[in-house]
Amino acid sequence: MTVDGIDVEATVKKVQELLAKEQNLPPALSTTLEALLVVVQVLVNRLGLSSRNSSKPPSSDKNRPREKRIGEGSRKAGGQIGSVGATLRQADDPDEIKVLAVDRSILPPGQYREAGFERRQVFDIDISRLVTEYRAEVLEDEDGRRFVAPFPDHVTKAVQYGNGVKAHAVYLSQYQLIPYHRVREYFQDQIDLPISAGSIYNFNQQAYALLEPFEQKLIEKLKASPLLHTDETGININGKTHWLHCHSNENWTLFYAHTHRGTDAMNEKGVLPRFNGILCHDHWKPYYRYTACLHALCNAHHLRELERAYEQDNQQWARQMQTLLQAILADVKAQGNVLPTEQAEHYAQRYRDLLKQAENECPAPDETKKPGQRGRIKRSKARNLLERLQLYEQDVLRFMTNPIVPFTNNQGENDIRMTKVHQKISGCFRSKEGADIFCRVRSYLSTCRKNNVSASEALSLLFAGKLPDFMLQND
Repeated sequence: MTVDGIDVEATVKKVQELLAKEQNLPPALSTTLEALLVVVQVLVNRLGLSSRNSSKPPSSDKNRPREKRIGEGSRKAGGQIGSVGATLRQADDPDEIKVLAVDRSILPPGQYREAGFERRQVFDIDISRLVTEYRAEVLEDEDGRRFVAPFPDHVTKAVQYGNGVKAHAVYLSQYQLIPYHRVREYFQDQIDLPISAGSIYNFNQQAYALLEPFEQKLIEKLKASPLLHTDETGININGKTHWLHCHSNENWTLFYAHTHRGTDAMNEKGVLPRFNGILCHDHWKPYYRYTACLHALCNAHHLRELERAYEQDNQQWARQMQTLLQAILADVKAQGNVLPTEQAEHYAQRYRDLLKQAENECPAPDETKKPGQRGRIKRSKARNLLERLQLYEQDVLRFMTNPIVPFTNNQGENDIRMTKVHQKISGCFRSKEGADIFCRVRSYLSTCRKNNVSASEALSLLFAGKLPDFMLQND
């Protein structure tokens, strides 16, 4: 890598050669210089990391060029022929009709007859408060005994918020991720409805409690699914690092927070210990403790790691493996998401041959240990990647032969992405209880959206004591 016109790798190599020739350096100085060279190499390698060759997000790339999508550049700006737009169209049943009469006093003299109307419509919104007063009739008999008509079950106080307010507050705070004080300002400014941050928190607590049956049903659905994506990400709860775990597929999403990242946390909800389908993940080692299921590894991670091995370690085999994996993916898509047995075996053999050749370019370290040395001999990142691709061949290539196995773990990563948005907006969760509320409510809303139920409708149903139809149909 070149930094300010200096070839860092060549410079480091030259210094190492000079140190090897110098026999009179004090041992302490020699060790110090070697350590400094290692630090330089580590820092330079970090400078070369981006979203293309690591797990860093694209937003961290400096002055990243915008990559054109396939077909982009050959089309004119604006809507394309055949695309479904969102053009505002006149409604057949307007809420209000205002008839505009012609001022006949300004017309030329003569006889006129009505010939219909020209129509124009204005779409607008009316955000307003709706107060419903329930008046329970009171009757007294001749002895003075009072008989009062019963109020509806949900009307328990002299003044209270309705389900619409609750659903809307939870929608704004948990789905749109708007902080409590701004939700409070919204209700005051737009609807002239005073509401405290404490009340908003209570609405979220109520949603959390109402969703307990949903979560139990969700866990059973995930355990029985043939394919499961799983991922985890760090979250900040009151200044301490916790972990948000996600188990999901195309129909269901479960989030939960835990103090740990490993097996203890993964066992928390009881999904993975009883799962016997195919588990898709990014090779976080604790996932391999679940042996009742098959595993599939995320090849998007592999492509990025291969890019890093090629760019920073000059590993030519890494670029060849990238090309091979992308060629396999193209063929899988072209042939209906599964390859014929003979073709799959052909690709598998090419995969093995390439990794065998890579042994020459990226050999294993000397396993001879120095006296007193313990543990596994340290390997380079490129060597670790090579050994993983060798040891987990079936999990890397499972997408070739099983049509339900995807090439990547993007489903899990996409599901967990909104957690990072929450962190950017709010910074952290103030308590574990707040994180638990967020996870359960977001599990419900994510699942509903995957089944074509909007977040607003889902919350309205929740506070009305109902579940969406898709939950009932899948019983």
